[in-house]
Parts: sequence; structure tokens; C-alpha cells
Amino acid sequence: MNLTPVAAPSPLILLNERVVACQKCPRLRRHCNEVAEKKRRAYRENEYWGRPVPSFGDPTARVLFVGLAPGAHGSNRTGRPFTGDGSGDFLYPLLHRAGFASQANSTHRGDGMTLRDAWITSVVRCAPPGNKPLPEEIAACAPYLDEEIAALPELRVIVCLGRIGFDGVVAHLLRTGQIARRGELLFGHGVEYRIPGSRWLLASYHPSLQNTNTGKLTPAMMLQVFRRARRLAGLAAR
Repeated sequence: MNLTPVAAPSPLILLNERVVACQKCPRLRRHCNEVAEKKRRAYRENEYWGRPVPSFGDPTARVLFVGLAPGAHGSNRTGRPFTGDGSGDFLYPLLHRAGFASQANSTHRGDGMTLRDAWITSVVRCAPPGNKPLPEEIAACAPYLDEEIAALPELRVIVCLGRIGFDGVVAHLLRTGQIARRGELLFGHGVEYRIPGSRWLLASYHPSLQNTNTGKLTPAMMLQVFRRARRLAGLAAR
């Protein structure tokens, strides 16, 4: 008889399983399924993920990156945050240069990408029409973010990629009673705030093509935020 104890799945794994099975928002589920069925011509040979997208990274992460939502033909196709679209093509090379990602290119879930000291999530786990989730859809996903942050015991820095990600984290702090009011927690590229739990809240513009193609967000701007996050998290400089 084999009496070797079997390790229980981590809270993050169990949370991701629940996220993938989530059916809370009918509008989002319809949209993701329709996109996965119709596909974009460039990806017609691909099998789309088409489900809520689970988070990704190092469960002992000191830095959490929070985005908006999966892209319709990016994460909704590949099943991994910021993978397979222009935002990911901009983001992952910089995460690699900053020492958080094992490689610069991210194309699909099985490409060998791993993260070190970093975890990537979003405030909404399904691709929304027009990249604009409704307030009630953001609220439906909010408990997942609460659980996720609680399940990252080494977390020291939260980096918000875009205003909606930033507002989602501030709402988390309010909802969980960590702050009494929003006060001076205002979004802006490069802002940083000390928050309860000896942690830091940082923000960057979102790496959308709208921002990166216009020069509103440059690689140097985002890399500076990532390197600042490493320093605040007590990680070696890269």
C-alpha cells in the first residue's frame, strides 16, 4: 500500500479552476464563445481558448501585475494573460528585460514561458466587447481578485497596467477594509503609493496598441516602472 501523502492543490490552482469554470456574466460568455467560433482570419487554424482566462506566474511572487481583461484574439485565443496580441508583444520583452519573465516572446500557453517573482492577473477574466466591461461585470470578478491577493503571501508590490486595473485594486483595498477612503490614490503613469501590509501600489499606462503605437507609452517608460517595482519588492536590480 502506498502511504505517501499527496500534496493538496494550492489555493491559486483551485482559484484558477473556479475562474475557468465561471459563468457569472452571460454577456461576456456569449461574446467569448462567439469570437472563439468565428475566429479571426489570421488565426483560423487555431483552437481558441474561449473561456475565462486563469492567472499566471510564480506563486511566491513579490510583484503582482494587474491588467484590464483578456483580448478577444489574444488571451481569449491562447488562454494565458497578455499572450498572442500586441499588448503582450510589448509587455513580455520588458518583463524579460526586468528579470520577471524567462523569455521575451509569448505566443501560446505551451511556449515554455515562466515568471519569476511575478504573478499576472486582471480585474475581468473574460474578453469584453470593445474592451469595455460593464461595472456589474467588474464587480462579479472582484471576489477573485480578493482571493488572489490573499493567496500571495510574499506579495510586496502591485503594479496596475491601466486605469481600470488601478481602480480595481483601489476598490479591493476599500472592499477588504484596508483603507477607509480612496483619498489621494489617483491613477497616473509612474505613480507610487504606500498601502497597508507594508506594500506598494504602482501604476503604468496600459500596453494597448492605442498607447504604444502613439508613443503615449514607450518601452523606456514601462521598464522604469518595472525596475522600480523590483527595488520596492527587495529584488536584485536588473
